[in-house]
Order: sequence, then structure tokens, then C-alpha cells
Amino acid sequence: MTFTTAEAARRAGVPTEYVDRLMELGILVPQADGGLTLGDVRRCALVRTLERAGLPLDGIGQAVRDGVLSLAFMDAGSYDRFSTNTASTFEDVSQRTGIPVEFLLVVREAGGFAQPAPSDLIRENELKIVPLIEMQVAHGFRPAVIERWLRVYGESVRRIAETEADWWHTEVELQLLEQGMSPSEMMQHADVEIASKLAPLLDDVLLSLYHAHQEHTWNASIIFGVEQALNEAGVFSRLAQPPAICFLDLTGYTRLTEERGDEAAAQLADQLRTLVRRVSAQHDGKPIKWMGDGVMFFFRQPGPAVQAALEMVDGAQRAGLPPAHVGLHAGPVLFQEGDYYGRTVNIASRIGDYARPGEVLVSQEVVDASQGTELAFSEIGPVELKGISGAIRLHAAQRA
Repeated sequence: MTFTTAEAARRAGVPTEYVDRLMELGILVPQADGGLTLGDVRRCALVRTLERAGLPLDGIGQAVRDGVLSLAFMDAGSYDRFSTNTASTFEDVSQRTGIPVEFLLVVREAGGFAQPAPSDLIRENELKIVPLIEMQVAHGFRPAVIERWLRVYGESVRRIAETEADWWHTEVELQLLEQGMSPSEMMQHADVEIASKLAPLLDDVLLSLYHAHQEHTWNASIIFGVEQALNEAGVFSRLAQPPAICFLDLTGYTRLTEERGDEAAAQLADQLRTLVRRVSAQHDGKPIKWMGDGVMFFFRQPGPAVQAALEMVDGAQRAGLPPAHVGLHAGPVLFQEGDYYGRTVNIASRIGDYARPGEVLVSQEVVDASQGTELAFSEIGPVELKGISGAIRLHAAQRA
């Protein structure tokens, strides 16, 4: 399948004159019938990106003509995931579906790009998202919820893509360069010989992990629904227990990383990440936010949260990490855009700041909700915490 110059320009999102210029420079080579391929469309968009990054267009053309640089890798099937423009604008799709155009513009932003104008052409991959938004609007989903959903999806996938790009660079590109390949040879070999085989496997992994997390979160929702049904039927009643927010920090992390450097800081962060993910999952909790030298967690119940905190403090010591200190508070929280907010979060954070190295401090609310567990608490008295009105009764947690 080939495209005319005008069609290739539209799909790549560049002026027709720009495509003509790339052909003059030898960056694009038309087929025998004068048409351009899908790979040529990708090359147009790529060269435009390179130019915007500050690379000289004439220099790119010279390197291609001299054989120093090859962009032939853009023909590889692994680049089929690079989307091109459709013939419809965001306004066209809005009028056709009844979706407010501002929702559609967020789709582009969720993909990591700058906000478009309503008159801009919508891309093929963006068009695939439209049916679900259309269904949400038809079922009366609140606008703020739809926008938040789009942004959370986009931000989460961005982190995956950036991590993937990092290990691709260190484990594939740099390895091939060290073997003596030129940059041009490396790009061609990596994309044709490795990326084409890797791409479908990455898709399978991403979808499998997504389904695994769906199973976990959907089960939690199902449990809540069944509990409500049994409670209304009078055959089961669970005492309401508030969730717990936990803050764990490493004492002296900043000083240590300044002494040992960035590489040591990255190693410490990896060790901490492995430790806390494993322990929190065992106690029905999850890390919510990473803050360099610390982590914020959400736990469904306070008792398991305290047990996890004690294990993480011990685990940090065994792993040779700087001493950890933890603060916990239980109470209502507000969930929004993948994060938790509210007074409960603020108090837990301040308790964590107050805790000494190796100490797990909890509020009275956590103690009250942890009765019947194999835990012991020693009250250290009412404490005035920075930024929190009123004294907070704090307790040091230990195993019974």
C-alpha cells in the first residue's frame, strides 16, 4: 500500500512541502509508482521530531546520503504501533459521537502530547479510545471522573514505557555499540532482529499484568458488595474498620546518598522498593507514592498495616538499609487520580516525621482498630504535631 505525497503528509502531520523537501534530501525514496510507504510516513514524523529536538535537517539528509545514518528501521513491523493521523478532526468526532470536545482533547494529553486544538486531526490510536468514552457519557459518568480516568491511565502507562526505554537502551543499544557496531548498524539490527520479536511479547505481558491487577481489585469490590448484601439480610455483620495510611522513611538517606553518590541512591531505592512491595502485599496493602527516601502506603485494615510496618522496619535493618521509621493513622480517606488525600493522610505523614529511627508510631485510632491482634502498644502521650490542630495520642508499636 502506498500513499500520495499529500496523503503521507496528512498522516504524518506535516506540510506537503516538508515531504517534498525530505525527498529532495534523499531521506525519503518514493516507490516505482511514485508513492510513499507507511514506513515513509513514520520517517516523516520522526525526522520532524529530530528537527524539533535541535538536529539540523540538512545534516540528517547528508548523513543518510553518505550511508552514515539509516532510517530504514522504521519499516519494521514493531513500529506499526506508531500511530498516524486520520482524516477527522477532534471537532468532527465530537459532532459525530456527541462527546464534548474537551474530553477528546484530554485523550491526546493522556498519551503524553501537548493539548491539541479542536481543529487538529485525531490519530488512529486515539480514535480507538473514543467508543469507551462514548459509552461512559451515555451512562451518565461525571465529566471529572472521565477526565481523571484518562489521566491516570496515561500517567501509569507513561511510567511503563519510560522504564522499558531505559532497559532497552542499557541492555540492547549499549551492548551492540560495545560490540563494535556503528550507531546506524545498531539501530537497524536492534529494531529488525530484536524489537520485532520483542514487541508482541511486551503486549502480552502488559495485558496479563493488567488483568492480574483487575482480578485483585475486582475481588475487593465483590467482597464489599457481598458483605453489604449479607449485612442487609441479617446473616452477617462486620464491624466497620477504617483503612490505614502508612508513611515509611529511611533515616539519613539524603546524607548517605550525598556521600556515596547517585548510583548508591538508586541501589538503595531498588532494595527498598523490593522489600516494601513484598511485605505490603502480604498484608493487603499497596504502595501509593514513592518519595525518594520514603513510601506512602494504603492498607485496608489497621492491624495488618502495623504488622507490615514492623516487618518492613526489621527488613530494612537486615538488608543493610538506613534505619526506617514509620507513622500510621486510621480514618476516612479520599481517593483521586491514583492517590489518597485528606486529614488521615496528613496526620499519618506527621506521625512518620515524629517517629525516631527504628520506631513504628501509631495513633489511638490504629490502636483501637487493632484489638485482638498479636501486637502491643506503649503510649508515649499526647503529642503536638506540626501542622495538625490538637494533640494526637501516639503509641509505639511492638510485637506482643
